[in-house]
Amino acid sequence: MWSPLREGPPPHQLALQRRGSKAVLPPVSIVWPCSLSVDEYVAAGRAVEVPRPNCPGCLELMIFWSGYRRQIREGGRCSQMWVPRVRCEVCSVSHALLPAFVVNYRLDVAESIGAVLDEVSDSSAGVRPAAEQQGIPHTTARGWVRRFAERSADLAVAFAALAIDLGGEVATLSTPPLDAKCHALAAIRALWRAASGLPGWLGCGRWRFISSITGGSFVATNTNSPYLFVGKRRFMPPVP
Repeated sequence: MWSPLREGPPPHQLALQRRGSKAVLPPVSIVWPCSLSVDEYVAAGRAVEVPRPNCPGCLELMIFWSGYRRQIREGGRCSQMWVPRVRCEVCSVSHALLPAFVVNYRLDVAESIGAVLDEVSDSSAGVRPAAEQQGIPHTTARGWVRRFAERSADLAVAFAALAIDLGGEVATLSTPPLDAKCHALAAIRALWRAASGLPGWLGCGRWRFISSITGGSFVATNTNSPYLFVGKRRFMPPVP
């Protein structure tokens, strides 16, 4: 899963697969910083305006290439949305273009997931009340919290480093240390304070930004933690 904030192919995809006479990369999901509400995006259907990205493999400009429909849930209500695909004429690989409110392999929007993580970490109420506020099953919310907790130590370091790289402050961590989830959320907040001043990002919100820089995988079901680049990067601008 590739983030539009990176330059060049992700490290885990540097090994090329052969198809005929061409070397190609496997398909990935490209997450773009969408500031539209879910209802606005759904209503636009196939006419939704999305950026035209460069290929994550060869960096050539890609072409739009059909798409597919998928379900998305917000506030306990499910909608069907259109996901465009793009294709690289050089690599012969197509990629899905996911708006930043979509999290890979999750039905619920990034804001709902983030709200549960914030509530569980900031209070002692537990997962069930947080899930009820978002209109989702508590077992689903429990899965998000567990997945986030599994990778939170790595994410805390990566998010804190990225915040400093963007000119922000050092994330304030507790002493003695709390659990790693709290440290990761503190780093996320420090990162968002640094990133929200960048053109166009404030309208997207904190959890869409996190979805963008992790390629929609901060609580994805894969076992590997998202890989963040903290060096040179390019930002794909949000689409109004």
